[in-house]
Amino acid sequence: MTSFNRRTLLIGGAAVAAAGAFGITTSTAAADPRPPGAGGPGPRPGDGLPAAAVRQVRRWAADTWASLVAMTDERTGLTADNIDGPLAAPHRSGYTSPTNIGGYLWSAIVARELGLISKPECSSRIRSTLRTLSTMTRHEPSGMFYNWYDEATGEVLTTWPTDGSRVYPFLSSVDNGWLAAALMVVQQADRPNAALARKLWDPMNFAVFYNPAARADLGVGLLRGGFWDGEKPDKETTAVRGNYLGSGPEVWYTGFHYDTTVSETRIASYIAIARGQVPAQHYFGTWRTFPDVGCAWSWQEQRPIGQTRTYLGIDVFEGAYTYRGMRIVPGWGGSMFESLMPAMFVPEEEWAPRSWGVNHRLTVRAQREHGLDEAQYGYWGFSPASEPGGGYREYGVDAIGLNPDGYLSDAEKTNYDAGYDGCRAGTNPTPTYGDGVVTPHALFLAMHMEPGPAYDNLVKLVDLGAYGEGGFYDAVAVRSRTVAKRYLSLDQAMIMGSIGNVIGGGVIRNAFATGDIRRQIRPLIEIEEFGAGLQS
Repeated sequence: MTSFNRRTLLIGGAAVAAAGAFGITTSTAAADPRPPGAGGPGPRPGDGLPAAAVRQVRRWAADTWASLVAMTDERTGLTADNIDGPLAAPHRSGYTSPTNIGGYLWSAIVARELGLISKPECSSRIRSTLRTLSTMTRHEPSGMFYNWYDEATGEVLTTWPTDGSRVYPFLSSVDNGWLAAALMVVQQADRPNAALARKLWDPMNFAVFYNPAARADLGVGLLRGGFWDGEKPDKETTAVRGNYLGSGPEVWYTGFHYDTTVSETRIASYIAIARGQVPAQHYFGTWRTFPDVGCAWSWQEQRPIGQTRTYLGIDVFEGAYTYRGMRIVPGWGGSMFESLMPAMFVPEEEWAPRSWGVNHRLTVRAQREHGLDEAQYGYWGFSPASEPGGGYREYGVDAIGLNPDGYLSDAEKTNYDAGYDGCRAGTNPTPTYGDGVVTPHALFLAMHMEPGPAYDNLVKLVDLGAYGEGGFYDAVAVRSRTVAKRYLSLDQAMIMGSIGNVIGGGVIRNAFATGDIRRQIRPLIEIEEFGAGLQS
C-alpha cells in the first residue's frame, strides 16, 4: 500500500517549536481546534477504573500470565505460538516467532510489576530466554531473527510441525520490530539483564528492509514485509532480488511494502527512525488513506475526504473515512490490533494529540458503536484471532478499513459495501449482521482509551463463558456462544502489556518511550494533523 499532501500546517502551543525545528511552515491556531469529544490525550490509562475493577483486572492478569508460563519451554525460555488443552499438560504448537518471544519478555516485566512473580524470578525467566536467543541462528549481516523457530530447541524451522510441509527461512520486518521493542523494554526495566538485551538488539539493522525508492514520487522509502535469505518459495512469484543493506549476499524481498500508517508495522518504523537506520521522512511516506483521484482508486472501501499538508518536505494527503458521524483514518482491515498495539509502547495519543490522540479515541468509539448499535451484538471489540470452531481469521470493523474485502465482524462474513461515490454502487450498504465474533485482547487494547466501557464488556464476556484457567479465551461468537478455547501467545501478551500500562503504572510505555525514542519520535509525530474528527 502507499502515500500524499500539501497545505500549511496549523498547530498551536508547544507544537510550534517542534515544527520549527523540522522546518515546517506554521501559523498560530486556537488552543484546540478539534470538535468537542473528537480526541486529544484524554484520560491516562486506568483513569476511571474503580478499586474493585482494578483488583479484578489484576486477577485476570494472574490467569493470563499462567497461560504464558504454560506456553513457555522450561529449558529454552521460548514461548510457543499457541496452546490448547489444560495448563498442567498443554499441547504446544511446536513453533514460535520473534513476536511470540518478545511478548513473553514484556509480559514477565508486567507480571513482576503487578507482584505476580518476584524480581528474581522475573530476571531468571528473562535471562533464560535471552541466553537462548543469543545462541539462535540469525541473519548475520542485519542481525535479524528468522520468523519461525522450534520453541523446544531454538532451531530455525525447515519443516512445519503440523503437516510436515517445507518452510522457507523468512525474516519479517514487523516481527523483528516487536522483538526489538521487547528487548528495549528489558534493557530499561530489568537491570540484571540490560547488558545482554542490549547485546541482542544492538546489531538489529532495519535498513535491511528499507527500500529507499518505494515512493519515488515523494523521494522517500518504505519497509518491505521481509525477505527470504535462501531459496524463494515457488508460490511467491513477486519476490524481488536485492540487498538494501549493502552487506552480505542478495536476498529475495517480498513483493509488497508496508505502506499504510494505521498499522502495527509502525513499531518497526519508530525503532528504525529513532536509531538513525532510516530517514525520519519515511514516517510521512505511508498512506493515511489512498488518494481521492477520480475513479482511479475506487476499489478501496469508500471515497476518502481530506486535504494535503506538508511535513519535512513531504506532501501528505490527510484523508479520512466517514463512519457514524466520525472521520477516521482507517487501517487496512479496521481492527483494534492495527490501530492500538503500537500505542502499548508509545504514548501516541499524548505525543501526537492532533493525529493519534484524535484517531485512537474515535477508532475505539467506532468499534463500540459497531458492536452495540450498528450490528447489535451486545458486545464489541474486533481484532484478528482464533476462529470459533477452528482456524484463524482477521476480525474488524469493515467500514473503517481500507480493504474492500474487509476484516469482518461476524461468523457469517457479512461484508459492508456502501460503494465509491460517483464511481461504483454499493452492493451491501445496510447489512444485517449475524453471529458477531468478539476478541478479548481488543478490549484490553481499548482500555488505554475507554477503560470503563472496555472493562464492563469484558465482565460480560466472562458471563458468556469466554474465560478459562488461563484467562480469556481467544475469541467468542456471541450469539451462538461458541468459544475458541485456545490461547495465542501474541494475544495474551497484548493483554499483559495493556494491563501493565493501565494498572501497572505504565510500565511498558515508561520503559520503551525513552532515550532516542522520545527524542526522535515525539517531535516527529506531534507535528502532524490527521483528517480525523467529528463531522460538523
